[in-house]
Amino acid sequence: MDFLTLIGFFVVLYLFVYLIVLSISDCDLGLLWAERFGEKLDTFKGKVVWITGASSGIGEHLAIVLAKHGAKLILSARSEENLLRVQQRCIAEAQAYQGDIAILPLDVTDFSKHEQCFQKAIHQFGKLDILVNNAGRSQRAVWEDIDVEVDKQLFTLNVFGAVALARKAIRHFNDQGSGHLVVTSSLAGVIPAPFSASYTGSKFALHGYFNCLRNEKLGSNLAITLLCPGPVFSNFLNEAFTNTPGEKFGQKVSATDRRMSAERCATLSAIAIANKLDEVWMALFPVLHFTYIVVNWPYLTSKIMKLIGPQLFQKMRDSKQTVQN
Repeated sequence: MDFLTLIGFFVVLYLFVYLIVLSISDCDLGLLWAERFGEKLDTFKGKVVWITGASSGIGEHLAIVLAKHGAKLILSARSEENLLRVQQRCIAEAQAYQGDIAILPLDVTDFSKHEQCFQKAIHQFGKLDILVNNAGRSQRAVWEDIDVEVDKQLFTLNVFGAVALARKAIRHFNDQGSGHLVVTSSLAGVIPAPFSASYTGSKFALHGYFNCLRNEKLGSNLAITLLCPGPVFSNFLNEAFTNTPGEKFGQKVSATDRRMSAERCATLSAIAIANKLDEVWMALFPVLHFTYIVVNWPYLTSKIMKLIGPQLFQKMRDSKQTVQN
């Protein structure tokens, strides 16, 4: 066997193993490796973590996971009632001390309250180690029917709220000498998702903002992690924006939908944070695998999209047709 044949053999073997591992995974290979061999979640013990959007879905379950591993939590969302419910879940399910689970009601779109809430968060435990910018809403609408006010409202919530709060955190981390900024994006920030133009645009914007920040802070003790979940069981469809300002999409996910559980997504997110990974993808087949194709073989993307069409893509994402074009 000559040298080139040997190289070819190992390349084929690598690709074969790569595809086999990917086919049984619900996350990207870097996160899969970290789950098996990386930092354990006990690294959160004693860390102060502030989570926005903590009253439901991924944020709620992430709070429970971190509480189980000894983190001190500050939970923020608009609804104080729901925050109290999550606090009680952390106490009951994670055996956390009530004094270690603080609630701090916050509407991230009310920029005038950011400084006051940030100071309260720092005062709560005397420091802040990790900020998880998780607040946000999705969208379902036909591109040309979207009122520009919806674009503005969605960007204010998903992008500018996260950016404004992050800037306060970065200044604090600079003074502190270290810190970790976590942003919940979406696979819609990697693959443009049909019938979610404003939402997709907001997630691409998050990648632009925070990848730029990461490049500015290379060599510092500041970590930035972008979490990119695919379809997850939560109430996101019910709360999603439409094409009309003030309107909610109002559909519920079905128990038979092909989605990742919020618990599993939260666990993978915690692993990504513990290992300070730059960007992670979390989704079931075929969404995760399609993401790999789009990123690694972009020349195939347009051909595949033409083949499957926007309606089939929508069914792959929502497990049903949610928007009529």
